[in-house]
Amino acid sequence: MIPLSYAQRRLWFLTQLEGPSATYNIPMALRLSGALNRDALEDALRDVVGRHEVLRTVIAVADGEPHQRILPVEETGFALSVAEVSAAALDGAVAEAARHVFPLDSEIPLRAWLFAAGPDEHVLMLVVHHIAGDGWSMGPLARDVSAAYAARCAGQEPAWAELPVQYADYVLWQQEVFGSEDDPESVLSRQVGFWREALADAPEELALPYDRSRPAVASHEGHAVALELSADVHARLREVARERGVTVFMVLQAALAVTLSRVGAGTDIPIGSAVAGRTDEALDDLVGFFVNTLVMRTDLSGDPTFGQVLERVRETSLAAFAHQDVPFERLVEELAPVRSLARHPLFQVMLTLQNNAQAGVDLPGLRVEGMVTQQLTGARNTKFDLDVMATEVFDADGAPAGLTGRIVVSADVFEAGAAGRFAEWLARVVEVAVGDPDVRVRGIDVVGSVERALVLEGWNGAASGVGVGVVGGLVPERIAEWAVVDPGAVAVVCEGVELSYGELDVWANRFAWLLRGRGVGVESVVGLCLPRGVEMVAAVVGVWRAGGAYVPLDPEYPVERLEFMVGDSGVGVVVGRGGRLGELSVAGVGVVDLGDGGVVEELAGLSGGVGPGVGVLPGSAAYVVYTSGSTGRPKGVV
Repeated sequence: MIPLSYAQRRLWFLTQLEGPSATYNIPMALRLSGALNRDALEDALRDVVGRHEVLRTVIAVADGEPHQRILPVEETGFALSVAEVSAAALDGAVAEAARHVFPLDSEIPLRAWLFAAGPDEHVLMLVVHHIAGDGWSMGPLARDVSAAYAARCAGQEPAWAELPVQYADYVLWQQEVFGSEDDPESVLSRQVGFWREALADAPEELALPYDRSRPAVASHEGHAVALELSADVHARLREVARERGVTVFMVLQAALAVTLSRVGAGTDIPIGSAVAGRTDEALDDLVGFFVNTLVMRTDLSGDPTFGQVLERVRETSLAAFAHQDVPFERLVEELAPVRSLARHPLFQVMLTLQNNAQAGVDLPGLRVEGMVTQQLTGARNTKFDLDVMATEVFDADGAPAGLTGRIVVSADVFEAGAAGRFAEWLARVVEVAVGDPDVRVRGIDVVGSVERALVLEGWNGAASGVGVGVVGGLVPERIAEWAVVDPGAVAVVCEGVELSYGELDVWANRFAWLLRGRGVGVESVVGLCLPRGVEMVAAVVGVWRAGGAYVPLDPEYPVERLEFMVGDSGVGVVVGRGGRLGELSVAGVGVVDLGDGGVVEELAGLSGGVGPGVGVLPGSAAYVVYTSGSTGRPKGVV
């Protein structure tokens, strides 16, 4: 049996985990104008299926292990689907075809549709599943379709040279060359060792300016906008790359890292990047899934200049390229990051600079134009929170004519407008950074004049006092007001548990009296070592009513980190419920275990109808929150 390549195996695993979807489809839509020979086109496509074994391969499973099953052409069931459509319905038909879901165990990974919008107007839609192709593959596919159609129109079979290898040969070679991870001298072991060190302590998830919380399972739906950089900026970008001894991609990577850092992602920025993965020229004309993914980690600590960032990017990138053979899929298995159906492992931002030859189809007697419908551009599938794609454009004389591309953001965590904001921010950073490579990172402003005016003037144009309503404007007082006006209204919901305003008010008052009895007052700091939930919210309100400020202490954190936060913030009392609470040991700090029978009895005997009535001001401390500590010791902010 022929195994799957490492890349194929991960895609197969994801389809088993997430269920079949169109997430990994590669669509190519071509508008054909002129007299089309439909029979010749279908025969030509069948010729291509016969030429590339991977296009007639299904994924079978034996004893729980997937393997390739290469079908004879006559058993593939391949046929060109032909449909007559109106001009108005064309975009919708093409978009629906792009969303075709491949059952990989029973259908070959290539589908073709021909939509006839008139006697001499057609759209050819080809969809390849990523498990059988990549961006590079579109070039050989286009060339082979062109040659086969020309031959079939002449009544002949295509006379192309035999391919030196097939995808199955590459898979077997990959298994042999990489060796076993049990062998410390194997290529796989040495390269995994490099990546284990290179990615040590990298952030598992970047803190991007999300519009909403991440769902438990990613939908892979996205919002897309165009990315445009002018010819002048393009020319200056290439000039800086030449002067600094880096590639255009490295300049874009540095600029993207700076952009993300300036909008709150920190100073340790992992970005994903694709490499062709065709390390032998025998693979150049082969359709298949060869592309590999590298994790490029950019260090922005110390407020470096953009030129210094380029030096850091060059160093890490060259080291990464020197260890590009270990498949990303195998790297994920080896490094074993926390797995989640909600986000991509190891990185959530992808950068691609398209420099492959564009796939061009040349069919005799026809004018062929690439087609991108509104349905395909307005929203598209994405595996990442942020996906940046760019292509260099040159004029007839070879001079830089600009960069074009697309930015796609995940609809799970971003509103549609976020894609446009990222495009504007990145374009501004690139322009500033290549204009003056000696500018420091903190001196690069991502916010433009229009956005700055909106924040400073538009959103702050109307002033309002804090004394609103019968009781007042502070949060604890407003909650008390609602407890009187509508005590049965739902105040907090978490995992099916609800707490009304009346219940929240009573619980918070009792908790506030409990804390007052332990010396908590105005500006006191209370540690809350509780999981997210209804009880945590009620405890926060209780701390405020006692006059104090709270420090959230995640029960999942290591004890050493929790003890540092308690000591550094000056916590006087820590409240929790079992778990880590019993492991904490900080001199002079009291502990309240809400699971202790005595504490439960004490709470029940305290007044829930009225709070302590501590006088706090709007400027009093409300909470202390700590940074992640990914670049050193965590830092607290009041």
